[in-house]
Amino acid sequence: MRKPASDFWLSCGHHLLDREESGGLVVTDEFIKAYLARPELSPPPEACVVERTIHAAFLMNPRRPFQPSEIAAIADPDARENWAFMVALRDLLMGHKTLEGAYLHLVRHGAGAMPSLILNQFVHVILRNVLDGCEDAFMLRAAEIFFRTQRLTTHEGSLIAADEETVAGAHAKSASPLVSMLGLPAGAAIDILGDDNTAEYWERSDRFDMAIDLTAGRRGLVALGHVLGRWIEHLLAIKVEIEPLTEAQNVDLTWYVGLDAQGTQIGNALWRGEDLDEATRSRIVGLYGLTFPDAAEVLDEAKNGPIYLLLAMEPDGLLRMKPQNLLTGLPIRRPEAVS
Repeated sequence: MRKPASDFWLSCGHHLLDREESGGLVVTDEFIKAYLARPELSPPPEACVVERTIHAAFLMNPRRPFQPSEIAAIADPDARENWAFMVALRDLLMGHKTLEGAYLHLVRHGAGAMPSLILNQFVHVILRNVLDGCEDAFMLRAAEIFFRTQRLTTHEGSLIAADEETVAGAHAKSASPLVSMLGLPAGAAIDILGDDNTAEYWERSDRFDMAIDLTAGRRGLVALGHVLGRWIEHLLAIKVEIEPLTEAQNVDLTWYVGLDAQGTQIGNALWRGEDLDEATRSRIVGLYGLTFPDAAEVLDEAKNGPIYLLLAMEPDGLLRMKPQNLLTGLPIRRPEAVS
């Protein structure tokens, strides 16, 4: 039997961060310097002296102020762009008490030119903090949906979600700068998570090679609902109760949140009173009812029923969740809980 509190998702870099008393992640020099392992920032042999000097200075002191003129002096235009972005990212991280606060700032005020790759990395490591000590492999696998694109397919009447990069054979190009440093294997076979192999999840968690059954009424969607609740509670400091529902009929969408672009489109159609055709209905992956135990947390216009959460795949079977929608779309009175 697996030892309790085994580690998982080592590639997200959570071990490079500190944790404050209230549970948020405190950015360290080591965490910032981990980005220097990315090929975009590691000077190639032909790099100019300025680029090499900036890299060395950043490595020695990642909190060192950099003047725009220093970045502008880099000869290669792509390197200039990469270093300008890195300094802006560093300043964002340093400008907030916690990593959670930096992420909330991005999703509330607009991510601007921040690549989705970076947003997904933030979600990855924040969820690692949220789920620290979790003993449920189904919850951990369901949480991967928050930060990694899934490819859905029907198999023997079940709706199965597998990691898109792994399915496409691109696992070796993982977004995390720590994967190559950890020497994680690539190209492993994909297995569907079940009661007979849950103990394998922890040792395979950074390979993203276990699929999950998201068929309505089964354990996968229940586990995803638990993760949704913990995500909201951690980042907004608000208690919620989330119940998976089996179908999108006879629902009063007074307030709803699309958990991805497709879910938002379907929610908009239902709110307008439109009937969903069978093709659109078949793309709904998950439907949840969210309620607040403390009614004082909720805006008056949303107090008459549950908040519906909709998750849907694209026509090509891809599922790209946007967990930030939960942080900006709920009808709550105090959205500034984390800084």
